[in-house]
Amino acid sequence: MTQRRKRYDRQFKASAAKVVLSGEMTVKGLSEKLGIKDSTLRRRACEYEEMGDDAFPGNGSPKINKDYEIVKLKKKVGSPGARTGC
Repeated sequence: MTQRRKRYDRQFKASAAKVVLSGEMTVKGLSEKLGIKDSTLRRRACEYEEMGDDAFPGNGSPKINKDYEIVKLKKKVGSPGARTGC
């Protein structure tokens, strides 16, 4: 039996990222409460911090975004974030 991958909408991802970036909850605490991996939540917070409302295009995959290569390069060059370790 194969395991189905959970999908979350853009608003859910952005809201979770905002909570982490605001410092309301820790990444670990929120990830446990939401039932998602803390590494996934950290990555989403980094993406939201970097791209703002343009984060999470399409089904959440940056590969769908026409500017995927630019996003990928920005992630490589980007400076680390204090709370999230981006």
